[in-house]
Amino acid sequence: MDADPLRLETVQPQLFVYGETSEGTLELFPTVWGACEELIVQDAAVRRKGLEKLLELKAPRLSPLVAYLFTTRLTEPDMELRKQVVAALADLLVIDQKGMAAPENVRRMLSAVLNQMNPVTINALLEVGAADPDMGNRLAILFNACPEAGCALAEILSERRNPLPIRFQAVRMIRIVGYLDTLSELERLEARLESRLAGQQAMPFVPPVAQDEQALLGEIRLALQALREP
Repeated sequence: MDADPLRLETVQPQLFVYGETSEGTLELFPTVWGACEELIVQDAAVRRKGLEKLLELKAPRLSPLVAYLFTTRLTEPDMELRKQVVAALADLLVIDQKGMAAPENVRRMLSAVLNQMNPVTINALLEVGAADPDMGNRLAILFNACPEAGCALAEILSERRNPLPIRFQAVRMIRIVGYLDTLSELERLEARLESRLAGQQAMPFVPPVAQDEQALLGEIRLALQALREP
C-alpha cells in the first residue's frame, strides 16, 4: 500500500495559531432552532436538510451550542452526513479562507469535547477515513485535539477482529498525529506480524499471511519510524 501522503506538519501549524476571529449573529433564531431540531430526528433526509441549513447560516462557527450539537453527530449512522459533520467541526479548528478563526468560545468548547472522545466515537471517525481517504487531513485535526486517543487507537489496531480498513486508519492517525504513548504497543505488533511472516516462510503448508496484513505491517513500520524521529 502506498504511504499516506498526509504529514503532521500539514495539520498542526494551523490548529492553535489564530489571528482575527469570525464574528456575526444568528439573526434567524427560529430557523436555527428549527434546523437543530431537524438534525436530531430519525429521518435521515430531514437530518440532511437541517444540517444544510445550519451550514448555510454558518451556525456552528458562530454558536458554541450549535457546534456542540454537531459533536453529538460524530456517530451519525448516515455516513455522508457523518462526513459533513467531521468536515464542519475540523474547519472550526483552522483558519478559514478569509484568514479568520472561529470565536474562542466555540474553539474552547470543541477542544474540550474532542479531548474526551470515547472509543465508540473514535471508531466512528476511523470509519469515515476508511470510507473516504480524502477525509484524512480533517480527521487528523480532530484527533490532534485528543491527546489521550493514542491508547484507544492502539487497541483498535491490535484487535484482529476489527476490519482491516479500520486498523489501517488507526495506525495512520497514530503516525500523523504522533501518539508517542503507543510506541511499545506498535513494537509488539510489529514483532507479532514479523513472527507470523517468518513462520509462513518456514512452514509453507501453513495458510499464507494475507497480503493486506503484510501491508498493515508496512504501515506499522512507517508509524514507528515517524514516532522515533527526534
